[in-house]
Amino acid sequence: MIMIDDAFVKHLKNVLFIDIETVSQVPDFELLDERLQKLWLKKAVYLNNEENLSDGEFYLKKAGIYAEFGKVLCIGVGGIMFDEENKPSLRVKMIGGDDEREVLQAFKKIVEKHKAGSNLMLCAHNGKEFDFAYLCRRMLVNGIGLPRVLQISGKKPWEINHLDTLDLWKFGDYKHFTGLDLLAAIFDIPSSKSEISGDQVNHVYHVEKDRAKIERYCAADVVVLTQLYMKMNNCALIEEENIEVLL
Repeated sequence: MIMIDDAFVKHLKNVLFIDIETVSQVPDFELLDERLQKLWLKKAVYLNNEENLSDGEFYLKKAGIYAEFGKVLCIGVGGIMFDEENKPSLRVKMIGGDDEREVLQAFKKIVEKHKAGSNLMLCAHNGKEFDFAYLCRRMLVNGIGLPRVLQISGKKPWEINHLDTLDLWKFGDYKHFTGLDLLAAIFDIPSSKSEISGDQVNHVYHVEKDRAKIERYCAADVVVLTQLYMKMNNCALIEEENIEVLL
């Protein structure tokens, strides 16, 4: 692994590593607004229901993935800092709560006040197709203006300050999807799936009522994401004792 040079240090100081966890807007399909119920059933026709789940069960399994029927429960935000010898440390902060609007406003405040200013970059795994788009959609639904780093309308591709580790791994192979956990495995990065996996989040929130477990999982994903980005840039992993998670 190469040493981190000054140019890459400067780059990393401008990057926030993020991960979001989303859930269905209500814990029971019958609690959904009647108009939205009809629209969900119309959408569900085109989704893969291999297990032949009931309308209610299928809603709980899939709705959180779609910004029209889900909400942002928590956002993990990670930033890298350096000492005088350019040794990196990572700090991860969790933004979570049952009130989606408050979560989104808190995230917006962080990105707008970041010292990188207009040079701020956001990094996520599959962020271009999920995290970034989901955040934008839910902010608009909640009447929140998009922060500059999420404003992409009218911008050229190279003007958009978004990094996506999935996109980086594709190397132009657009049909190739690789999950974060698989990439963590092949790069020998500890997994974030110790307590739960992504497909259990809705159940843990609505049935187990354990948001703290989800936030720990989200924070662990931010750590894995950051370590993966380091590996993808041929750098050593950030040492565990230099990683701080603020839940």
